[in-house]
Amino acid sequence: MIINAIHIPVISVITPCYNGSAYLADCIESVIAQTFGDWEMLIVDDCSTDDSARIIKEYALRDSRIKYFRTEKPSGSPSIPRNIGIEQSRGNYIAFLDCDDIWLPNKLELQINFIREHSYPLIYSFYEKMNWKGICNNRIVRTRDTTTYNNLLKSNSIPILTSLVDRKIIGTTRFKQIPQEDYYFWLVLLKKGYTAYNLKKITALYRESKNSRSANKIAMFRGHWNVIRNQLHTPILFAYYYMITYFIFGLVKYFK
Repeated sequence: MIINAIHIPVISVITPCYNGSAYLADCIESVIAQTFGDWEMLIVDDCSTDDSARIIKEYALRDSRIKYFRTEKPSGSPSIPRNIGIEQSRGNYIAFLDCDDIWLPNKLELQINFIREHSYPLIYSFYEKMNWKGICNNRIVRTRDTTTYNNLLKSNSIPILTSLVDRKIIGTTRFKQIPQEDYYFWLVLLKKGYTAYNLKKITALYRESKNSRSANKIAMFRGHWNVIRNQLHTPILFAYYYMITYFIFGLVKYFK
């Protein structure tokens, strides 16, 4: 008797979605267009009230690598949808892509070669900003070459849309439902002693939305403090130091 083994994809792409119908198709198409095709895309709908669910289901019918999930109730942040994606994923590596962002076609191919060649636990890369209409103006964001726990405390140098992580280092770590949930997630991983490495190539386009949480700089400042001081319990003097460096890095990034 011949038993067909269930194929395990190399990469699981996790996409949280809430009312993303305006940009969702572009996001999904950018994954379908990848030159590396051994992936699954888990799109977790946070109880959208627009056409997001219909769009996801239509793509899932056309491409078996795309899978639709839905939260039990609106969560109000990407944390729970991403956690659902992690729980349901099967890939050896995990990537994250929000529903309004876009990958360049060779993103996964470049990164899977890079992470495998060096046996890195976590990698990331440069990205380019585009406005909410999808227009780019050569605003490229370049972050540090390598990231450890200590220098990550100064500023978040791991853009989640460019990340690729070996699922073995994730273990039971999950996103917490707090502001800057991705920053907290990376800090918890790197606190285990891992180092993240930069491919140093542009692999994605980040959409600046009118309603983006990152537009509220005061809220981001408070969120950063909450992560390093209240969540990770960084000693107070060190926390002040890291907040100063965060402010400086933020000014530099703002003018890019």
